[in-house]
Amino acid sequence: MSSERVSRHARIRMIAAVATVCALSAAPLAPQAVAADISPYSETYRPQFHFTPERNWMNDPNGLVYYKGEYHLFYQYNPNGNSWGDMSWGHAVSTDLVHWKELPLALSHDDEEMVFSGSAVVDRNNTTGFGTRKNPPMVAIYTSYHKDTGIQAQSLAYSTDRGRTWTKYQGNPVIDIGSREFRDPKVQWYEPTKSWLMTVSLSTEHKVRFYSSKNLKDWNLLSDFGPAGATGGVWECPDLFPLAVDGDKNNIKWVLVVNINPGGIAGGSAAQYFIGDFDGKKFTAEDKGTYTPPTGTVMQDFESTDFGAWTTTGAAFGDGPAAGAVAGQGTVDGFDGKGLANSFHGGDAATGILTSPEFTVDSRYLNFKVGGGRHPHEPGTLLEQGDPPAGTVLADFEGGSYGDWTTTGDAFGSAPATGTLPNQQEVSGFRGSGLVNSYLNGDSTTGTLTSPEFTIDKDYVNLLVGGGNHPTGSDNPTAVELLVDGQVVRSATGKDGEALNWASWDVKDLAGKKAQIRIVDDNTGGWGHINVDHIMLSDIKAQPVSQETSVNLVVDGQVVRSATGANSETLDWASFDLRPYADKKARIQVVDMNTAGWGHILADRFTAADAPAKSVVQRADWADYGKDYYAAVSWENAPGGKRYMIGWMNNWDYSGAIPTSPWRGAQSIPREMALRTIDGRIRLTSKPVNSVASLRRDPVSATGVTVKNTVQPLIGPAAQGKALDIEATFSLKDAERFGLKVRTGAGGEETVIGYDPTTQELYVDRTRSGAVDFNSTFPGVQTAPLKAKDGKVKLRILVDWSSVEVFGGSGEAVITDQIFPDPAGQGVQVFAENGSVKLDQAVVWHLDSAHN
Repeated sequence: MSSERVSRHARIRMIAAVATVCALSAAPLAPQAVAADISPYSETYRPQFHFTPERNWMNDPNGLVYYKGEYHLFYQYNPNGNSWGDMSWGHAVSTDLVHWKELPLALSHDDEEMVFSGSAVVDRNNTTGFGTRKNPPMVAIYTSYHKDTGIQAQSLAYSTDRGRTWTKYQGNPVIDIGSREFRDPKVQWYEPTKSWLMTVSLSTEHKVRFYSSKNLKDWNLLSDFGPAGATGGVWECPDLFPLAVDGDKNNIKWVLVVNINPGGIAGGSAAQYFIGDFDGKKFTAEDKGTYTPPTGTVMQDFESTDFGAWTTTGAAFGDGPAAGAVAGQGTVDGFDGKGLANSFHGGDAATGILTSPEFTVDSRYLNFKVGGGRHPHEPGTLLEQGDPPAGTVLADFEGGSYGDWTTTGDAFGSAPATGTLPNQQEVSGFRGSGLVNSYLNGDSTTGTLTSPEFTIDKDYVNLLVGGGNHPTGSDNPTAVELLVDGQVVRSATGKDGEALNWASWDVKDLAGKKAQIRIVDDNTGGWGHINVDHIMLSDIKAQPVSQETSVNLVVDGQVVRSATGANSETLDWASFDLRPYADKKARIQVVDMNTAGWGHILADRFTAADAPAKSVVQRADWADYGKDYYAAVSWENAPGGKRYMIGWMNNWDYSGAIPTSPWRGAQSIPREMALRTIDGRIRLTSKPVNSVASLRRDPVSATGVTVKNTVQPLIGPAAQGKALDIEATFSLKDAERFGLKVRTGAGGEETVIGYDPTTQELYVDRTRSGAVDFNSTFPGVQTAPLKAKDGKVKLRILVDWSSVEVFGGSGEAVITDQIFPDPAGQGVQVFAENGSVKLDQAVVWHLDSAHN
């Protein structure tokens, strides 16, 4: 189940997956909303037609089953807060998949286990003996996470009152292979063998395993599938189901959905799928053939004994290309020929930059192979670590004691740490030999560390911070706070990485005030600790330092394109779109500024070409191409043989930092799934469940509008809103890009939903969608392949208070993204860039709240 990865997996295997750059509150923090002050489901970002719990943390959908007129939605839930922890099964029911009723907690964690993801079935023949044939039991099959050992095993619970109350089976677990990476059972009745079929994940092995049982208690191993497709992260929450191809019930294919994190198509979490056949024992995916990248002009293939005209700084890249792995490195593969650029010379601790000569951009794409660490380039960071700005050091945590700082709790111990603590990933980026590190005895400890009072007499407070991403204002923060008159007026937190980096508070408006620094660790879940060092007052703002391992395109001194590895020693294709930089001078930089785990970069075969190369991830099949669709699974027993699927509308890259309260986490709109032949290939397609239309009101429309080189209101004020259902059809003309902008408003806020005819891609750009600065991986552009049909592009767009879901074509291209815009931003616009497009028709419906 995906939640587990936040704790142990994030800590042990992701190995500093994201460079630590601090989330800052540059203005005084607004007080948290008090539940009594506002009615439930009316908070700023509260979805109006997507399921959310009234309060607290939610992630994976679980136990999806239809029984006696009700669709059951269980879900990973923390009954005790709005960050991950104490995993249990929450519960809601619906008669139409749109209007949901939240019910009491179904399956609770206890002293011995947390209740991880799984599924539910109706045992109509009472094969378990938990009920009767007249009153068959509903049986939940879930992963028990054993707190003392970390072992994950499959267990049962049952209900004989339509899922309202549950009893855990005394014979649990029913499958235990002694693994810490064995989870998320999806169980269904397999009629040909009159038996139960379980699909379950061997997460780190990138395998799905199939078991069979006559009674849900005694299971026999059938087969394994994998590794295949995208394997850049753990495999989780599998699902297997049959669908008719193009509605032909004589042509049935099986779909295997495998959710992956990280390593998804848009970065972080995602839902991939395979199409194939299942014979009752084994799933066989269709063979998609071998891949040949586009041809082009090779700019650098690293086949020489030296780097030629490319120049290096630092020691990380050595004196010339590597012939594969270097000393101390695992097996390196996926590169072409005999040589590649490899920054593991001297291990992860070494840094350096490899730079190409300047060249004139005269091709459409730059294709290359990249591997190594997943540490993206972050705008605004410095490549060189200089001395801190001049100023007054309030604390450097040297000398073996906290001095006159005071502690509470047990997280900070009696003295500063001297670096990495037991069982912790490598800590880096601190100065000297001491730092604050609250990982003492692991994430389970909590406490505070508070400075004596000081006077703010300079313009900035600068400090180094790393560790968990749990901001002030969340239920269980890991944060550094500036207190004035006992109130928190500034705060900073880590970014779920052990590397410390500079944070800076502008305190000009607080000049002359008495203040204190308080370091808080109130979190016992994943990344429940904080690292802090070198707190100082200065008249100069400290600039965060790059911790990237990336390949960058530099134009006019600015990084305009960037790619990073996937925490893998296997290189894969990547591509930069050069079209916006035609005829400009550019350089390629291969950058390793990271000294922690996976702190190296691999690169090879830079090629100028007219078409983009596609990576394994891009060549995989995805149920959704957005950032926010994960742990997707489907309902069993749905009426009429329908296959409805739902996903957690979030991403583990930033799930704990999204700015919602008192709940955190939403589910996608349920989707009706189908298999369709598109461009000669069978694809999994989806469309919003039909009952969404029951919320529609006040339609407005436009027809036959030609838009040329402009942005204009789609229809006018009548089309504006925060909860909308939009259908639009465009006819291609000569515009380079076109589409719609939603949630437009003051300050240039907008969420762009567009189409690029050249690349034949649908895209969503949320870089200016509102609050985007809480995590460096949140802003960005997501793309999905979509070919125009008969010269037309059809879009269906669902806009909610904090999300957009875009369905392109026949539903083969779907992009789901969270957005957090100003509530006043409700505009809808149509646009065309560098040419014209015809909007054949657009209809905009306002959607009523499903909470009413």
